Formats: sequence, structure tokens, C-alpha cells
Amino acid sequence: MMEALSAHAAVLQGERAAEVPDGDVAAVLPRQARTVRDTGLEPRFVTALVVKAMHAGGKMPLSLLTGRLRLSIGVVREVLQQLIAAQQAEVAWSGDSDIDVHYQLTAFGQRAAGEYLLESRYAGPAPVPLAVYRAVVARQSLRQPGCARITPAELQAVLGDDGIEPGMRELIGAALHSNRPMLLVGPCGSGKTTLARKFARLRQEPVAVPHAVLVNHEIVQLYDPALHPAPLAPRGMEDRRSVDARWALCQRPLVQVGAELTRDMLELRHDGASGVFHAPPHLLANNGLLVADDLGRQRLPAGELLHRWLGALEQGQDHVAVPGGPTHALPFDVTLVLATSLAPESVLDESCMRRIGYRIAIGPLPEAAYRALLRRQARLRRIEVDETALDFLLNDLHRRTRRPLLAAFPDELLGRIADFAAFAGRTPRLDADSVAQAWSSLFGAVSLPAPWGEAR
Repeated sequence: MMEALSAHAAVLQGERAAEVPDGDVAAVLPRQARTVRDTGLEPRFVTALVVKAMHAGGKMPLSLLTGRLRLSIGVVREVLQQLIAAQQAEVAWSGDSDIDVHYQLTAFGQRAAGEYLLESRYAGPAPVPLAVYRAVVARQSLRQPGCARITPAELQAVLGDDGIEPGMRELIGAALHSNRPMLLVGPCGSGKTTLARKFARLRQEPVAVPHAVLVNHEIVQLYDPALHPAPLAPRGMEDRRSVDARWALCQRPLVQVGAELTRDMLELRHDGASGVFHAPPHLLANNGLLVADDLGRQRLPAGELLHRWLGALEQGQDHVAVPGGPTHALPFDVTLVLATSLAPESVLDESCMRRIGYRIAIGPLPEAAYRALLRRQARLRRIEVDETALDFLLNDLHRRTRRPLLAAFPDELLGRIADFAAFAGRTPRLDADSVAQAWSSLFGAVSLPAPWGEAR
């Protein structure tokens, strides 16, 4: 019965969303469930959520109950009427309007709440069925036929100030247009991670993310406000009464993982206090950008990680395990960008390399681009730049020490100049002395030419 309801709800949600004009919130979020049947959830499950929420809240107004469970007034009223008929709930107070009503559990209802809590402690937003979530992820996928592609003008607007040469920008554009996994290779400090994160700015249209999903009777939490921020400039968002509040309207997510990634972080994690499972980070990136930084430095082999993710992308789903239990197939749809400072052949086998769409080398910046980057970052920090000091930085420091013009250095040096100036109580300024002081603190006094390298 559960699968049938879920499948029915998925079709219903897709048909209704297609009827809504472009630019309206209802074009993104699924339509509101008016009845318990419309939720796609078993009636007993919805009843248990209402009873547990009332048990936790005591005497509760109808508006608070619907807000806590993200269910419509119609759904909650349907459940409450059945609870009142079963003498498990009662009206505690009523005002002038039909929605200004407070409800509370009876002794029978409190007993039922205890039984429901033994099964699951979860009493948060009602989940959506897995079939509905799967359908919405597919509809929002950047891989779907007819989906708008990144244009050269859009890429130029995002990367135009980074000093990236036209040929490199075209390569990045082709990689993004293909929606295939991309590998950025370059030394530490070359700006790989910063570049990868900027790709998220290219797709700003809102997407729907459920607060939780019901997966074979397990509740999996997916919405994370830190990873799923609200849209920057929502249009047609004034009236949400017609949409399903179990879904949040968000920007396409940007999720970054690095050397801290372990094998168990790829699976579901149980939270005993709330009674839910937390989805792994790569699934929180669905319909967005997943950046895997420091590839080859994780606590599991890079080949194992990549074979799993690449295979899951090809299948459109990843099999994630419940600790000590079965595995579940959840949708997996991301733009995957990998970054490494290691030689790819040293951490990935040939089959992995073939499945990665584009390999892009990110190296030192040209001198003109390095100067432009430093000037722009200095303006952002309101640090005046002495052009002779900039020449000193490039000619006497970088060239003499043979340190490449990496994208990370301007921000690092300017930050140190600001730190020293703030400590001394003076206005920061990029001059020869401040550059030498910042350089020495970063690389050591031995890397400075005389007289800065001498004791002063």
C-alpha cells in the first residue's frame, strides 16, 4: 500500500507542478496535500506524528501544530477529527474563527503517544515519500533534456576577474556544458578550490529540498539550512498557501568535502535523540554542486571513492547503508568537481581517469593577472597599493625565490599586512616594508633580500 501511495503522489505532484506558470513558487515546490491520502503517507504514520507533536507541546493551537509538522490545515484537521472520535484528543479552547482552536491529548491519547514514541521519537516535519523525492530530483536535474546550458557570457561574468586565459575559460565552459565530472589539478595555493566553488554562482535558480524523506519506514533528514540557503531574489514567493510546506525553497546547494572524509561518512548516520537518519554530505548536494577537495588525501582510497560516486552518477542513485542494517537506494544527481594537488595517476586507476570527463591543469597566474588580482583584493580590503612595492613583490621576492605566482598569495599577504597594521594601530598600506614584513611572516626572513633579510 505504501509503495502505491508513493507512486500515486509522485505522478500527482509532477502533473500539478507542470500546470503552474514559470516564475511562480508553485512551479518549483510541489502542490499542497489537502488530505491525508494526498501526503502519500500511511494514515497511521501521519496520526502518530500529530499525536507525538501534541504530546511534546501540550495544549497546542492548530496553527502551531500545522507549522511544526509542515502539514496543511486540512490534513491535520482530518487526523484530529479521528482522534476526537477515538477519544484520544479534545478541544481545549476555541476562539472566534474556525482556525483559532487549541487541542490537547486525553489520557487515552497520552497512552497512544507513549506507544508511538517507542516506535520512533521523531516528531518533526512530515517526510515526503521516496518516490516523490526521486521524481522532483529528476525534474530539477541539470542533466535533463532541454535544460539551459551555461553560456560564455555567464562564465565570463563569474570568472572574468580571475585572470583565466581565454583558452582555459573555454575548456572550463565545455566541461560545465557537458555536465560530466571535472578534475582540477594544480599545486596547493593555485586557486582550485576557490575556482570550483565559483561554479555554484552559475546556476542560481531555486530548487525544492524536502525537510525529510521516508525511506522504507526510516526517516532521512535532508534539509540543512547551512547548505540549503533561501534564494537570493525569489520571484512570486508572496503566497505559499498552495504549496507543500514539507519542502523548502533553496538555492542549488554547494557542498564541499575534503581530507576529513571517511568511509562511514558516505552512509546514513542515526541520531538517537531525534529518531532520524542524517543523509551523507554527497546526497545533501543533490541538484547542486559537489566539490571534493584534496582528492587522494581522504581516509579511504581515492579510487574507491570515485568508483562509487561515478557509478552512482551514471545510475542516478547511490546505495547508502543504515548502520548495522540494510542499504537503501537514494537519488544522486550532482555536478561533481574534483580538486587535487597530487599527480592524478598516483591516486586514480586508468578506468577512473576514463570516466572523469575533463582534466584541467590550474597553475601559476600570468604576471598581469597576478597584479590585477592583488589590486582587486586590496580594494576590497581598502588597502592602498604602492606600485613600486608591487614591483618589489614580483621582481625581488617572487622571482628571486622562484616562488610561483599562485592565486592564494595575494589574499594571504594582504591579510597579514592588515593584521600587522591593526596591531600597530595604523592604517594598512601595501608598501615595500609591509610587503617584506608579510612575506617574512609567511616564508621566513631568510627568503628576504637585504636589507630586509638582515636584523633591523
